[in-house]
Amino acid sequence: MFLYINQLLHFRWVDAIDILIVAYLLYEVYQLIRGTTAVNVVIGIAFAYVLWKLVDLSGMNLLSDIIGQFFSVGVLALIIVFQQEIRKFLLMLGSQNILTGTSRRFLFWKVNDPSRRSLNIDEVVDACFDMSKTKTGALIVLTLKNELKETAASGSVFQAQVQRDLIKSIFYKNSPLHDGALIIRRNQIIAARCILPVSHRFDIPEDMGLRHRSAIGITEATDAIAIVVSEQTGHVTYVEHGIMQRNMDKTTLETLLKFNFA
Repeated sequence: MFLYINQLLHFRWVDAIDILIVAYLLYEVYQLIRGTTAVNVVIGIAFAYVLWKLVDLSGMNLLSDIIGQFFSVGVLALIIVFQQEIRKFLLMLGSQNILTGTSRRFLFWKVNDPSRRSLNIDEVVDACFDMSKTKTGALIVLTLKNELKETAASGSVFQAQVQRDLIKSIFYKNSPLHDGALIIRRNQIIAARCILPVSHRFDIPEDMGLRHRSAIGITEATDAIAIVVSEQTGHVTYVEHGIMQRNMDKTTLETLLKFNFA
């Protein structure tokens, strides 16, 4: 206790710089893995580390040594698991944006970025109900905190503003992009024809097809929201946290989307 007090009394400006540099590096690592499954791995590692320290403090030396051996070997495993993220991080450190100071963020503060706009709800809703009238099947995924970077990479990646006519043309039956899911992040269409995880629940109604199972699957695995337009009935289904709300009307869908994106 007295050792910690003594260290605080001898706090130097070099220590402050040390803390700022570590905080910056940790924040950049978070930016690289945000929106990927690597976040879950990091959370699992942090939980295991806390458990190890609790076991060590409780005096269970044998169990503490066993867990400690896993962590000593685990460093090599982490390098293999996160090799892509480590490569991106090193490239980022040497990038022109960092060297010239044109980065849009510094530590925990961000400059206002006009590209981080809210979702244009009217365009999405109008597109869904236009497709509902023609019984055009569609699966639209709207991201929240999880940016679904890996899921977007499974399809055709592009950048476009959310527009009703563009969404309708993507899901037109003769379009090469109509199969799979359309992913929207903020107010940008980032990918189409994406492959989603399929739910294997047994309580899904038999009249629900692959689109509905995929919508349930992605919303069970992430915090995303999915909207499905049935090709058979034209009904619009809203899916959040694996829970479906079927046969939506336009006003209700707008209300639900405004709750999350307005």
